[in-house]
Amino acid sequence: MSDETQNPTPAAPTAPSAAPTPTTSEITIDDFLRVDLRVGTIRKAEPHPNADRLVVLAVDLGEEQERQLVAGIRAHYEPESLVGKQIVVVANLKPAKLRGVESRGMILAASDESGVHVLAPDAPTAPGSKVK
Repeated sequence: MSDETQNPTPAAPTAPSAAPTPTTSEITIDDFLRVDLRVGTIRKAEPHPNADRLVVLAVDLGEEQERQLVAGIRAHYEPESLVGKQIVVVANLKPAKLRGVESRGMILAASDESGVHVLAPDAPTAPGSKVK
């Protein structure tokens, strides 16, 4: 017997299955439940007075007063085109000042090679509705 029959050449390795690779650290369901996602309707949108890339939004979240949010979407949306659109907002984010203007939440958006796309419900939804 030759060495080849006793010790056959191993088969070429097969490609591993395409398991998703996490891009960030994993969180628990309890961590996720701490994020308060709400549907909001944009009532007013203006260019930020001190930043070319930001838009200042007045958003109806079903509360007594509209919320002011600052979003970095001006390169992708004309402010006037946003009025009346529904969006998803992180409603319990700690307020922050962005270039001198307070933001009391964050809109959800996705980005890819074609640009930034604000995430919205696929049907009209009451402002303040909880996103699950």
